[in-house]
Amino acid sequence: MQIRELVATEAPLVATFYREAPDYWLLAEGRVDPDRQAAEFFTDAPPNSDPAQSHRLGLFLDGRLSGVAEVSYGFPDPKDAYLGLMLLGPWAQGAGHGRRFLAHAETLARARGAPQLYLAVLDVNPRGRAFWLREGFLPTGLSRRDPDTGHTVERLVKRF
Repeated sequence: MQIRELVATEAPLVATFYREAPDYWLLAEGRVDPDRQAAEFFTDAPPNSDPAQSHRLGLFLDGRLSGVAEVSYGFPDPKDAYLGLMLLGPWAQGAGHGRRFLAHAETLARARGAPQLYLAVLDVNPRGRAFWLREGFLPTGLSRRDPDTGHTVERLVKRF
């Protein structure tokens, strides 16, 4: 297993990953648009976050992109870290890779001095929510309904 920073010129690689692992996008958006979603992976960031300061990570198994993650800084508070996305392909799930990928993201956040790491989980993703809770994330009590998808999104936090 290798984890490394991805760069925008690797958007086609991320798009291929999304084509091979469409489950999250089908759940979240009801469709897969790999080229758009891959481009957004390199440009999206939460409010008050500088996309140029975010980590865009790839998890590789035997040379194959098998997971992506994005860690931003400055949301919800200036010192906080935010895990905007972490996806693993079905072939990479259930073998501890998610736990190691998350640990890498947490290490980066701690190195930047973040006191906590936030994320949002969809109400239609109970398996994902269970993973986050097992990994020490706690509900913040904040949630919102996404007007575009109709999903309820719950914010979780892990304090360091």
